Amino acid sequence: MQRAKNMAETLKFVYVLILFISILFVVIVCDSSYIPISHPCTTVKDCPEVKNYKSRCLKGLCISGRLR
Repeated sequence: MQRAKNMAETLKFVYVLILFISILFVVIVCDSSYIPISHPCTTVKDCPEVKNYKSRCLKGLCISGRLR
């Protein structure tokens, strides 16, 4: 009887650990992924402002780079 209880607690622990790691992984991936969408431009003012990114107009397209 005691053995079955320990196995159930171990499985619960493993499930909680897997859920925690999955949520952590999703947060990391969502925070780090940024897909720049190039917009046509003639000057730097034509490029949209995006948080933590600096946009520049290069060869008629907006190029975004991460701020340091």
